[in-house]
Amino acid sequence: MASHLSRLRSPDARPVWLATSGNPRPAGIPDHAAKWIKSCEFDGKPGSMTLLPGESGQIVGVVFGTGDQGPDERLIFGKLAASLPEGNWYFANPPAEPELAALGFLLGGYRFGRYKKVKDRMVTLASPEGADAERITHLAQAAFLARDLINTPANDMGPAAMETAARAIATAGKAKVKVIKGTALQRGFPMIHAVGRAASEEPRLIDISWGPKSAPKVTLIGKGVTFDTGGLDIKPSSSMLLMKKDMGGAANVLALARLIMRSGLKVRLRVLIPAVENAISATAFRPGDILVSRSGLTVEIGNTDAEGRLILADALTLATEEDPDLLIDMATLTGAARVALGPDLPPFFTDDESFAADIASASVAVADPVWRLPMWAPYERKLASKTADTNNVTTDGFAGAVTAALFLKKFAASARSWVHFDIFGWNPVEKAHSPVGGEAQAIRAIFRVLEKRFG
Repeated sequence: MASHLSRLRSPDARPVWLATSGNPRPAGIPDHAAKWIKSCEFDGKPGSMTLLPGESGQIVGVVFGTGDQGPDERLIFGKLAASLPEGNWYFANPPAEPELAALGFLLGGYRFGRYKKVKDRMVTLASPEGADAERITHLAQAAFLARDLINTPANDMGPAAMETAARAIATAGKAKVKVIKGTALQRGFPMIHAVGRAASEEPRLIDISWGPKSAPKVTLIGKGVTFDTGGLDIKPSSSMLLMKKDMGGAANVLALARLIMRSGLKVRLRVLIPAVENAISATAFRPGDILVSRSGLTVEIGNTDAEGRLILADALTLATEEDPDLLIDMATLTGAARVALGPDLPPFFTDDESFAADIASASVAVADPVWRLPMWAPYERKLASKTADTNNVTTDGFAGAVTAALFLKKFAASARSWVHFDIFGWNPVEKAHSPVGGEAQAIRAIFRVLEKRFG
């Protein structure tokens, strides 16, 4: 991490003056600095920055353009992490949203350096008034965990490595872990086994529990497909290039779980991660196969590339058997969600109006965008099968994100409150607060709701 947040302002800290396009010379800035800004024709546009020289030529401060703080500019402070000279800094005039300013700064300092040496820079910002440095650091570290897991290629992040990562998080949080894998899955989780049985690494169900049994039960489920060839309905090579990110749901769920444990929320937390690779071999499941799920529903396989919903279905069934107060699943599930809303705006589905309102409000508050899509019941008939209780896909290709949610609903029907997030888990273009690569999505919004309900 190239950026750091300190609770206290260092004596040698230099000022960061915040400007806007309407006010490129902020109030209170020294006269000599104002003259320099004018001579540089600094315009205060979002992410723009100019260095302020001292009498001896040294850098004595900077002016940074924050824009008008529109939806895509609230984390613009991430640019500071890459642009500021090394050393200690502080905001000379207060940002409008101190927590988001500090968080954006930290998020912008992320670099993935597992396989390529990354230049180590040290830029420290004094936490602005109104921002909790420790809490914001935890939020940033959760995002970094999700990014690291997603960015790691499948040769180093298969089901076994996913288990190792989950165990490390559980150990740090003093949580319990149980893992069922290989042929043992056939007895209770036949669809998880069917999807993962063709791979060289055994499929597994990772089950983490934490917190007092008497507390409200919150269960998180993350799709952990560590690589997706598409199975026998094989993807074209161009569509496989990013399939290391198909475990983005699991990565985000683990990051959220670590946040919950670190914050000590008063919940009984359970995390379920079906971890598989959807590979091709003589034992691969086939189009036309009929699988018997944990719930007893039979599923005709219309397409082996719709495997994520199969492993989630068995995990959802297990989760509902414990009757949690809140059940959340996260998955990089459908390309249709990206066609509908693009890569930056994950859709979510729920029949719980209260949770939907809370998550929508939290999304805006913490600049973690999500958008509710409907579970349009009439589309459920598109999943009909002549030989099984349901098909795993439709035949017309319409409303793919909605019909995927409706498929999952069959296995979460008894849940008190169930929410499904169809995330992308990837930044295709560089942003102020994130480079191209794996991304944490929706977890800050979810965490805010959980904090308010169970904090």
